[in-house]
Amino acid sequence: MSKILLDIKNKYETFSKAEKKVADYILANQTNSIPLFITDLSNLCQTSTSAVVRFSKKLGFEGYHQLKIAIAKESNSRPVNEKITASDSSFSMFEKICDDIYCSLEKTKNSIDISALQKCCDYIMSAQRIIFLGLGNSASVAVDAAHKLFRLGLNASAYTDNHMQAIASAHANSNCVVFGISASGYSKDIIESMQTAKNNGAITIALTNHVDSPIDKVSDVLLKTTSNETNYRILGLCSRITQLALIDSIYSYVVCNLPNAEEKIDKTELILRQKKL
Repeated sequence: MSKILLDIKNKYETFSKAEKKVADYILANQTNSIPLFITDLSNLCQTSTSAVVRFSKKLGFEGYHQLKIAIAKESNSRPVNEKITASDSSFSMFEKICDDIYCSLEKTKNSIDISALQKCCDYIMSAQRIIFLGLGNSASVAVDAAHKLFRLGLNASAYTDNHMQAIASAHANSNCVVFGISASGYSKDIIESMQTAKNNGAITIALTNHVDSPIDKVSDVLLKTTSNETNYRILGLCSRITQLALIDSIYSYVVCNLPNAEEKIDKTELILRQKKL
């Protein structure tokens, strides 16, 4: 898929009202060539030529001429915003999913609260115990996070059963970090367990795809992902991928800053090597 069209989609909310008219026209006519002259495009979009220039510059081009040439070079690319259909080949489905994942990762990278991410890493580094909570589609992310930190010798565990989550949170204290993962931000059991842990003095961290959701109120630190979920994806693939990317980033930071991290990794790899034929 055209990188320019993906950039337009990713940056859409940063455009002014006039610039969005240009974006809408290009996205709606991406299988056709765009007008040769800037005045023709501005007339079609019912906006000014200066708006077209500003739009082009926001995409990293000096002006409309350079944008037009770049789009022409990518004219054989597939349209963005395509839905998966029964007529698609398995590879076409793979391409479309990759495009959505790319957009979700780019949007999350551009919108992530940098200070919140740093606080999350610092809290995990100083905690005596790290508890990850996840249900449903987020359960695998919680398990992956705990597994990574556990391989470093940290006291990390994941709970994907609501009863076990309640018990773990009941015994959390000021030396603990309780990390709740809920894409919707409305998972009742996760929120209640985090509230229990917070009442006991634990630091609570939430990883969610929605701000202004109930999980915000029980979180000391909020990490927000941004994903492009479409109606053919029941399991929230994009939100899970962005969650995993953030978990990998946290893990990488801990590895680079934890004393004797390489030694602990080597120790883990050595014992696991004995489990292989």
